Amino acid sequence: MSNITNIIAAGLGGQGVLKITDILADVIFHAGLDVKKSEVHGMSQRGGSVSSEVRFGEKVFSPMVPAGEGDILVVLDISQLDVARPALKENGILITPEDIPVEKLSNPKALNVMLLGNLSAKLPQFPEALFLDALKRAFPEKLHEANEAMFKIGRNC
Repeated sequence: MSNITNIIAAGLGGQGVLKITDILADVIFHAGLDVKKSEVHGMSQRGGSVSSEVRFGEKVFSPMVPAGEGDILVVLDISQLDVARPALKENGILITPEDIPVEKLSNPKALNVMLLGNLSAKLPQFPEALFLDALKRAFPEKLHEANEAMFKIGRNC
């Protein structure tokens, strides 16, 4: 399974966890790789825990990341770190809001986009243009400029 990359996003309902993985899956699909996505909503509409997993490679058979096999874990709310950390492999990459300049957020709702930018820098096999195109497909036109700015700040951290 070494040719499969596993990415997990975790946070609270309303933070955009599912949007991050939707955009990531879109990027991977447009890059021509096999991609599978799963999600756990739980009490997401009430601010409860939400997690979503993306697996990609030449051929992926299951959308579920095996326990302790996450290559990258993106945590949107630090309260979810202890909940989600067991999914990350020992030498995996952890991305949290502490890794980005949150003081530069144009809107608190853009945290997920800034974290996605940071994640994109850890995936050099996917050009920035693929992410920017996927962002445009995922959000209304009135948000394109702001999202691109937040994405680039996160990418360049």
